[in-house]
Order: sequence, then C-alpha cells, then structure tokens
Amino acid sequence: MAEITPLTQRAAWRALTAHYEQIKALHLRTLFAQDPRRGERFVAEGAGLYLDYSKHRVTDETLRLLLSLAHECDLRGHIDAMFRGDKINITEGRAVLHVALRAPRDAAIFVDGNNVVPEVHAVLDRMSSFAGRVRSGEWKGFTGRPIRNVINIGIGGSDLGPVMAYEALRHYATRDLVFRFVSNVDGTDFAEATHDLDAAETLIIVSSKTFTTLETMTNARTAREWALATLKDEAAIARHFVAVSTNEAEVSRFGIDTANMFGFWDWVGGRYSMDSAIGLSTMLAIGPENFRLLLAGFHEMDEHYRTTPFERNLPVLMGLLSLWYNNFFGAATVAVLPYDQYLRRFPAYLQQLTMESNGKSVTLDGTVIADYQTGPIYWGEPGTNGQHSFYQLIHQGTRLIPCDFIGFGRSLNPLGQHHDLLVSNIFAQAEALAFGKTAEEVEVDGVPAWLVPHRTFEGNRPSSVILAEQLTPQVLGALVALYEHSVYTQGVLWNINPFDQWGVELGKVLAMRIIPELESASPPDLKHDSSTNALIRRYRAMRGRS
Repeated sequence: MAEITPLTQRAAWRALTAHYEQIKALHLRTLFAQDPRRGERFVAEGAGLYLDYSKHRVTDETLRLLLSLAHECDLRGHIDAMFRGDKINITEGRAVLHVALRAPRDAAIFVDGNNVVPEVHAVLDRMSSFAGRVRSGEWKGFTGRPIRNVINIGIGGSDLGPVMAYEALRHYATRDLVFRFVSNVDGTDFAEATHDLDAAETLIIVSSKTFTTLETMTNARTAREWALATLKDEAAIARHFVAVSTNEAEVSRFGIDTANMFGFWDWVGGRYSMDSAIGLSTMLAIGPENFRLLLAGFHEMDEHYRTTPFERNLPVLMGLLSLWYNNFFGAATVAVLPYDQYLRRFPAYLQQLTMESNGKSVTLDGTVIADYQTGPIYWGEPGTNGQHSFYQLIHQGTRLIPCDFIGFGRSLNPLGQHHDLLVSNIFAQAEALAFGKTAEEVEVDGVPAWLVPHRTFEGNRPSSVILAEQLTPQVLGALVALYEHSVYTQGVLWNINPFDQWGVELGKVLAMRIIPELESASPPDLKHDSSTNALIRRYRAMRGRS
C-alpha cells in the first residue's frame, strides 16, 4: 500500500485547525446578519432532495478548506474506485458494490472481469415473479390456503433495512398481508410475532448469507418447529419457507426448495443490502413496481454523488460537515430527526449504517488513530415527539449536537392542519437552535431578573434541513443513499475501512464458548475472568443448574 500522508499532517487539515480557532466563537446571528442571502446560497439539491445547510457554523472559507481536504484525500479517486468495482474493502479483499444493486439493466459494472449487473437483474426478476405469485394468491401454502402473513427472520442488515423500509413505505404496502420481523434471539421476539398467526397461511423468509448466523438460525429452527406443529408434514417447509442466502447446501438441508432461494454476493455488505434480495419482504409488501422505484431513487443519488461537483454534492457536503463538528468542535453525536411518522425506524437503521461503518480506530494500513476521532454516534426519533423529550438538552444543554431535520412538502395522509403544524415545527426548531434568545430579548418580555438565565437560549446550535416533495419509494431510496455516501465520504477522509465490521465478531466467538457452560453443571472455564465466572454461576442458580 502506498504511503499516505497522515490526516492531521495534511495542509488543509492544518489550515482548518487555524481557521477553527478564528471562527469557533462566531455566532450564526452574525453570519446571517452579514449575508442576507445566506439562506439561499448555502443550499444544494439533487435526486429529489433539497439540503439547506445555511444554519451551520461555516463560512465560505470553511467550505473552501473542507473541500480542499476532500481533494487532498483524493475523495474523487476513492469514489471512482468504488463505482469501478475495485476491492476497496481491503481487510476482506472484496469490492463494495451496493451501487450495482440499483444500476439499470444496460449498465456495466465489473468484478474480477465479470459484469455483475445481469446477475443482479436476474435475481430481481425472480424476486418479482415470486412476489407477484404471493401477492396475487397464486402461491398457496401446503394446505392449499393463500398466504396472508409474512415473517422476515434476520439480524443486523438483514432486519434493520427491511423493517425500516416496510415502516417507511407502509402507505404503499398491500393491506392483504400482515408483515412481522424477528431478529432478537430472545424468545419473546418470536413468540410475540407469531402468537396470533396461523402457520397454514404464513410465509417465512430466512435471511442469512451463510445460513449459519447463530441468532437467525436459532429463530429459523424455532419457526420450523412452530410451522410443523400445525402442518405436521416435513414437505410443508418447501411451501412456507424461502431463503435469502448464498449457501445452497445448508438451505437444502433445512428443507427449503433451492428454487426458492434468492442469492446475493460477497460484494454486498449487510448494512448496505436492503435493496438486494434482503429486500424480498419489502417487495412483497409494496410490489415489484414500487420496489423498482425505490431502486431508481438509490441510483439517482448514486449518480448525483458520482458526477456532481463537490461544492454542490449532497453526500459530500454532509460528510464534510459531520467531520467539521466531530473533529474540530468535539461534537460526539448527530441527531437525525425525521418529521414523518413513517420514518420512525429511520434513525435506528442509520445507527448500524453509520456506526458499524465508521466505528474504527485504525487506518487502512493498521496504524492506531491517536490524534483524531472517527465515527460520531447517530441517534434520533421522529418529530414532534422528540420536542417533548430530548430537545431540551439540544437547546440548552452543555453539549453541541448537530441535527438533521427531514421533512416533506406534502403528507401522505392529509388531515386538516396537521401537516402545516408538523412542518412549522421543523422550521421553528431549526431557527430556535440557530438564533436562540438573548438575555436582553428575555428581559423585554418582562421576565423577572432571577429567571432570565433560565429563559435564555444561547443558540448557535447547527442543523441541516432536508426537504422532499413527498415520501415516495423513490425519495426513500435517495435518502438512504444520501447517508450511505456521506458515511463513505467520512471514511475516506479518516482513512478507515467503512466496509468491514471485525468489532462485531469477538462477542460472537465468546458467546459460542459460553453457551455450553450455561447449560452445564461443570465448573466454568477458568479462562474467563472472575466476573464472567461469577455471572455464569449466578445464572445457573437462577435456572436451577448449579
């Protein structure tokens, strides 16, 4: 690997450090007073999304230096390498081509000399055919009854994406089917998902690339037992289970007809897979046509990211702003605040996308990062609930928390003044965060002197506002791709690998060692620490196994 100049030694980083010292106390009130057109200039638009980033603590010079840093880190070269199919996931020796999952049929994207786009569309066509048969009632269960319930069993990217997409696009979903999602190995998750369902009318999707994932396969085997308790015949499994996997042998051994196995590829990371066969439950819910609109939205943002100059490039700008607050202001978190009830699971989805991707502490060459922070913590809730919960801390707390507000011009469920009230809160919250309320303004309201400090708002709290016309499948695709590419932008600048997740593995390995110890009466393994051994003994006693 060619030697790369450490991030903090780059000229643009040093210039940003000096620039930060000059403007760190500059207030947004001043920035807007100095530039009456700021709210019209600090905006960008693409793929159906409008980004207002004027309420960020940046000047033209800040943006110039951040863009210089992007150029010094060869962001353009890294973007091209990803779209080209280069093996940029160097720790696993893989290409990273979630962009191929939504490429049009006539595109050509190569991995090891093979154009993967025809393979992608072959799977999409099989998914469409299957979804059409289930939705129309042509596909029957083992007893000849149509499917009325769908359970998706997965974990991580095989669950968070499908759950989020189903909730986000529920307006477009058929109401003839009930959808449930099981991911937690806690038996309660499965029990609650199935307690009111009839196995004779239920289709179960088992989503596991290897078909060996502990939590997923534990739930899948429980689902198998649950189904057979009603259907009584092993042959029923082939009519009530389908697989999203690459392990044909294990799928067949489970009893699933491999004709009903939908595959994907090692160049698709779990948290980037909701638009692959992992999205089968989404397609069953919203139909093949709407699913292809979802893919079109992804692709439109892909092309925006790939071709738009950085100064007008939404994912690049969002990535640079995140770095600016994380690395210079010490902001440890980002709040994502969608003002649409359908997006209530969107922040949870982003938690995996952002933190599993950029939660890394070594650079691509294995050097420990000692002089800057990487991935911030992403979190949030839909508005307006959050306003009566954690917004107090954002407005008047001691921590700086940049916010992304997400809103829509038109509601999918227009009721009286509801939507105007909802959107007014987006604009009001962003305005209040930026400009606050001074002590003088509070005093003018006649507030007693002793109460003035409590009623004063410092302001100068940064936020973005992202607007779209309406929450459609296409807009959802663009919105997810916006954050995907913002995450990659940050990873490139921090010189880390956003596409592996070795930190997930250690706990899994240790759990496999502990499971038989919980079920045994023998002394715990002395290789454990005293705390773990004491906990094992206490758990055994609770279970009557001591």
